[in-house]
Amino acid sequence: MGNVQPTIVPYEDFDVTADIKALRMACKGFGTDEEAIIQILANRSAAQRVEIKQAYFEKYDDVSTCLHRFSVAPKMRLHVHAVGSVVVQELEEVLKKELTGSFENAVVAMLEPPHIYFAKELRKAMKGAGTDEDVLVEILCTATNEDILCYKDTYAKVHERDLEADIEDDTSGDVRNLLMSLLQASRDGGYDVDEGLAEQDAASLIEAGEGRFGTDESTFNFILTRRNYLQLQATFKVYESLSGTDILDTIDSEATGTLKDCYITLVRCAKNPQLYFARRLNAAMKGLGTDEDTLIRLIVGRSEIDLETVKDMYLEKYDVTLKDALDSECGGDFKRLLIQILH
Repeated sequence: MGNVQPTIVPYEDFDVTADIKALRMACKGFGTDEEAIIQILANRSAAQRVEIKQAYFEKYDDVSTCLHRFSVAPKMRLHVHAVGSVVVQELEEVLKKELTGSFENAVVAMLEPPHIYFAKELRKAMKGAGTDEDVLVEILCTATNEDILCYKDTYAKVHERDLEADIEDDTSGDVRNLLMSLLQASRDGGYDVDEGLAEQDAASLIEAGEGRFGTDESTFNFILTRRNYLQLQATFKVYESLSGTDILDTIDSEATGTLKDCYITLVRCAKNPQLYFARRLNAAMKGLGTDEDTLIRLIVGRSEIDLETVKDMYLEKYDVTLKDALDSECGGDFKRLLIQILH
């Protein structure tokens, strides 16, 4: 939507051989050159980073040296050369041995193609005891049709599981119904606005919401998951003119729990996706602790899409730069990596 800008673009003077040599040197010996790792990863596109990790062991055939150093069974050498997917894993394993904590997590995230990273985040949100519905809402309620279809396909390939089946099993009630609607990838992909439809939808939302919310969530689900963003913006304007209330205020007073979070996310993304992500980043840094996983997901995940615009929205909303906010809330190599991604 609109003219949005990334912070990371393909590196013009990309030299994969030079990069893998530099990464190898950064991990050799007794110390680790974290700054070299940061400068390479934060200044290469996702496609270039994937090329780096795929080339790493194709270039360095003395895998046994690395395997011995990191106490990995020598028989793994066979798999490194025989199975492409394991080659992709090996650079990650080398870096995992050298790095720790959130810095390690961010580096590993940067070495994944984005669609694989998000498929893994979705699985992680549902794996084990309890479901991290905040992550499901953040990823699925902000996704395009193309994103959804890609996540479903990648999820099946990576996890040998069905995303829809897992969502259905791990959620319930109206939240499940809404997420399942989103997984159909049925949102209008156009940019046309039908004013008559906006008036019709606004009237339907008023009837379904104010005064009797909880009886007709299907109306909200259908409209919020099917209409294009410009159409929704027109609908929200008519809604306010007819009801005298901003639709977000209605949702805030009438809905609860995760369903409320879903609706607020969908409405805010329809109005201004980059402002939504700025709010989400701020929430991750508010309070006593810092939600570093969310910082990684948003800063790495949006870096080649609209992070530059998200930075602008953050400054406009909070009167402080995102860089300064990260500088005060994060520390060490993790902070340096995130700030480098911001450029």
